[in-house]
Amino acid sequence: MNYTPNDLQNLTFKKSFMGYSEDMVNDVLDKIIEDYTAYIRENVELKDKLALLNEGLQHYKTIEESLQNSLLVAQQTGEDIKKNAYEKAENIIREAEVRAQKLINDANQEVVKIRFEYEESRKKLHIFKSKCEMLLMSQLELLRQMFEEDDDEEE
Repeated sequence: MNYTPNDLQNLTFKKSFMGYSEDMVNDVLDKIIEDYTAYIRENVELKDKLALLNEGLQHYKTIEESLQNSLLVAQQTGEDIKKNAYEKAENIIREAEVRAQKLINDANQEVVKIRFEYEESRKKLHIFKSKCEMLLMSQLELLRQMFEEDDDEEE
C-alpha cells in the first residue's frame, strides 16, 4: 500500500509492553512525512517541468516539420523552375532551328529562281545572238547580191 503524507501523519502504532518509544517513532514518522512531502512536491514539479519541456519539444518538432515541408516545397519549386527553363530553352532552340531551316529553304528557292532567270537570260541572249547573226548574214548576202548585180552590169 502506498502511503500519502496524510496517511503517515495519521498513522498510529499500537503500544505493547516494551515497545518502541512513541516520541522516537513520531520523530521518525515526522521526518519521513517531510521527506515524502518533499519527494511528492519535487515529483509534481518535475512532471510539470517535463510537460513544459514536452510542449517545447512538440513546438520545435512542429517547426522542424514545417521547415522540412518548406524545404521540400522549395526543392520541388526549384526543380519545376529548372524543368521549365529547360523546356523553354528547348522551345527556343526548336524555334531557332525552324527559322534557320526556313531561311535556308527561302535562300535555296531564291538560288533556284536566280538560276532559272540566269538560264532564261542566257537563252534569250543566245536567241538574240542567233537572230543578229542571221540578220547580219542576210544583210551580208544582200550586199553580195547587190555587188554581184553591179559587177554583172558593169561587165
